Amino acid sequence: MVADGLRVLFCGINPGLMTAATGHHFARPGNRFWPVLHLSGFTPRLLKPSEQGELLTYGLGITNVVARATARADELSAEEYREGGRLLSLKVARLRPRWLAVVGVTAYRAAFDARTAQVGPQARTIGNTRVWVLPNPSGLNAHWTTATMAEEFARLRAAAA
Repeated sequence: MVADGLRVLFCGINPGLMTAATGHHFARPGNRFWPVLHLSGFTPRLLKPSEQGELLTYGLGITNVVARATARADELSAEEYREGGRLLSLKVARLRPRWLAVVGVTAYRAAFDARTAQVGPQARTIGNTRVWVLPNPSGLNAHWTTATMAEEFARLRAAAA
């Protein structure tokens, strides 16, 4: 779900098995992406994964660092992350979103060789596209609650306004 000139291009790590089966990003029940997107004010209502096409009407898009589906992101190799980062950079340079929002600090660090990166805005740009790292909304990421994730997503929304 991408287009030219988006306000924010969200980038997940890679498709989970449910996403691969349905063709809808963040499709696994329990993934907090869609609720957090709504709670942060990016969408006026809670979207279902099957409604991902509506993102484009809000100037938002969604893609992944790595295209290969796995049960868990830790099944990806360092080389897959690096190649995914290279291909993502080419995609961003072509589409020119205002912001690239990588959902998962570990994925960002691996894909862009940014070992000390933290959640939040990054110094790195891709062309004129700014980069923001968001917490991973997987239910496995217990460090972040839905509320604290929504606060971080809202910081990005304000910066992208």
